[in-house]
Amino acid sequence: MGENIDEAKGRAKEAAGDLTDDDSLKNEGRVDRAVSDVKDKVDDVADKIKDKIRGEDGDAERSPDPDRPA
Repeated sequence: MGENIDEAKGRAKEAAGDLTDDDSLKNEGRVDRAVSDVKDKVDDVADKIKDKIRGEDGDAERSPDPDRPA
């Protein structure tokens, strides 16, 4: 949910910057939106890694790792 807040905050800043011709505020809004996008990507990667660790990737017939102790 936090990423939605960052996205909305960025859009609001960009719009306010447009209305007031404040380039600094527009840039802040762009940065906020970029931060939101990066957070989304990191969350997606983290979810995929967690799924792999838990074995939820559809590979039910996994052979045990010989290098990993039981």
